[in-house]
Amino acid sequence: MNDTDLNGKLAVVTGASDGIGLGLARRLAWAGAEVILPVRNEAKGRAALDRITGRASLRTLDLASLSSVAALADTLTAEGRPIDILVNNAAVMTPPTRYTTTDGFELQFGTNYLGHFALVARILPLLVAGRARVTTQVSIAARSGRINWSDLQFEREYAPMKAYGQSKLATMLFGLELERRSQANGWGITSNVAHPGLTYTNLQTAGPTMGGKSSPLGALFRWQSKLGWPVQSVEGGLRPAFYAATDPASRGGRFYGPRGLFHVTGRAAEQTIYPAARNLDEAARLWDLSLGLAQVTFAARAH
Repeated sequence: MNDTDLNGKLAVVTGASDGIGLGLARRLAWAGAEVILPVRNEAKGRAALDRITGRASLRTLDLASLSSVAALADTLTAEGRPIDILVNNAAVMTPPTRYTTTDGFELQFGTNYLGHFALVARILPLLVAGRARVTTQVSIAARSGRINWSDLQFEREYAPMKAYGQSKLATMLFGLELERRSQANGWGITSNVAHPGLTYTNLQTAGPTMGGKSSPLGALFRWQSKLGWPVQSVEGGLRPAFYAATDPASRGGRFYGPRGLFHVTGRAAEQTIYPAARNLDEAARLWDLSLGLAQVTFAARAH
């Protein structure tokens, strides 16, 4: 697949009401794919649809609620269409105090990682039917991330960036483990991971100010994006995930990001997988634990 032959493909992009997710949805639709935008805020979703040229539609999804994830999966399963492309893109970043999901998980772990884990598990038959490419969006923060096994939900001592780094390392471990399990079980899914470098989006404000109008980080990113380095625009930041999800040269089990200086801006290129994400035992341990936390199984056929 590339940006000239996505006709007939069905793509699902989480977090597509703004930022990189919206940029990816627009690019996929422009290339001919039909795009589903699962959104929490319907008004923002409808505004996003107005900016997409091509076939696109909304579904309801709050990744901070496992029942919402299950409801979306039930909807997509009832519609019965194989999914060709899934981009796990939605995220929340560094809320200043500890918040929890409706199921009691630390907000970043529950939204960025566990919600996507549950979604993939529940729509696995549709992904298998479409021999899907699954691209999971991670972050440079995953490089320094650690899985805090003794306090996975940061209940004893909350540190915003450490919790964010854990959530993004967890998504990276998941995206790579999904490829290994697809290969082992014959699912036919191609799973890889990507990061956008440093990109100016609403993420730098929505987390630190919990939806406020501005933040020092957001202001800094906005100013630097105008310079073009070390922060880039959405059009630049979407390139690694778009390449990973659509280009025939991209491969499963690989990591893609910007090729420029320090990998913060530039065109898409394969990156070296961060050391912590190469730990196969930790990946398997997290997978097995998450099955219980999310109350899901990975069954390639619908029950």
